[in-house]
Amino acid sequence: MFLIGKLFLLLFKPFTWIIVLFLIGVITKKPKRKKYLLLTALIAILFFSNPFIFRTLARAYEKKPVDPGSQQFQAGIVLGGFVSYNVKEKKAHFNPASDRFIQTALLYKNHTIQKIIVAAGNGYVVKHDFKEAVFIKDHLVQLGIPEESIFIDPYSRNTYENAVNTKRIFDSLQIKGQSLLISSAMHLPRAEKLFKKQGIPVKSYPCDFITQNISNNFWDDYLLPSSTTLSNWDSFIKELAGTFIHKLQGRI
Repeated sequence: MFLIGKLFLLLFKPFTWIIVLFLIGVITKKPKRKKYLLLTALIAILFFSNPFIFRTLARAYEKKPVDPGSQQFQAGIVLGGFVSYNVKEKKAHFNPASDRFIQTALLYKNHTIQKIIVAAGNGYVVKHDFKEAVFIKDHLVQLGIPEESIFIDPYSRNTYENAVNTKRIFDSLQIKGQSLLISSAMHLPRAEKLFKKQGIPVKSYPCDFITQNISNNFWDDYLLPSSTTLSNWDSFIKELAGTFIHKLQGRI
């Protein structure tokens, strides 16, 4: 079921759509259909690689920056996905989404959160023993955060399981008050719904912003095609599709 879910996500990648349109357009023998498919593929490339179009549509969905100020929370829940693992070399490293790690450490150091819940298991299709939560905990301890303040869920494979397993941790620690949910700004609208459905009162603390990244260059921000923008669509559509599927399943 997990593998099927991963394969299903491939259908929501714009690059997949473009490749399929292009390949069918190349192999089809009917000139009119060939012209239509190749033109559609070109339009799709221009649309999905345009930074302005993506930012305009995604900005309404992505969580905005927040400042908790002097407010304190019993716990901060940081969701995984910012550590990559090389199966062949058996080595792990922080990836570009590691702003979540940085913000979590700062929130604890600033006394905004009293405990850290790391919800990060193994979301890889290829089976191996690496647990992202363990890696994250070890590095938080290296920063001087007490081990007894860190609690981990190393078994969840997706956001829904993050929420379910975190609820068990909360119940065992008897955490009742509102907590911060720390993840990417694009991921939080869906994640927040899943956690609240499990009865966990959370306030979103967004990181890893996409639509907030503006170069202040007219050509780069509005006109020139961007491979990064094409990639960003994957995350946006994944979240929209995930929200729709969770609604059908009654999880949010």
